[in-house]
Amino acid sequence: MSTTILLVRHGENDWVKSSKLAGRTPGVHLNDNGRAQARRLSGRLAQWPIAAVYSSPLERCVETAAILAAPHNLPVFHHDGLLETDYGDWQGQEIGGLLETDLWKVIQATPGLARFPGGESMLTMHHRMISTLQGIVSEHPDQTVFVCSHADLIKAAISHYTGAPFDLFQRVVIDPGSLSIIRFGQHGPKVLRVNDTGAL
Repeated sequence: MSTTILLVRHGENDWVKSSKLAGRTPGVHLNDNGRAQARRLSGRLAQWPIAAVYSSPLERCVETAAILAAPHNLPVFHHDGLLETDYGDWQGQEIGGLLETDLWKVIQATPGLARFPGGESMLTMHHRMISTLQGIVSEHPDQTVFVCSHADLIKAAISHYTGAPFDLFQRVVIDPGSLSIIRFGQHGPKVLRVNDTGAL
């Protein structure tokens, strides 16, 4: 028996190309391109036997997940374990003003040592994501499941299941609207696809 997790990063929104950290800011919706990205992926996977759809509760993820769920007539289950990293005091701030901080350098070089002021540590985010995925896998033996989340959480999962140290997770690229696939079987997890956007 095996469980296949289809990890999807939410589609593009206007914050993606802005100079600010959206984090858990409410009211961040998909833009036209983000909805188009979700529709293209939904079309590619419309014939797959999807058993369930899970999503971060943030709007940009829920909207992406709803488009993916529609061909399968499935509800979207909101899961707090899939929420974006809690950036704390950094949420909504200009990225340019953060680039020269000591913490930004730690986040890029040794994220396992980083904690956002007033927020969570990168390791907490990592453990939260892995625990959430393992819980979903245990609930869906021998099934295929959509999981819609955010870039850093998916990067953390890919790094973990390929056996890479967490401090190297920044080497993984996860674009908006992309698909990554992990299959969990009796011989352990296998990463089948990473950051597939359907284009070269």
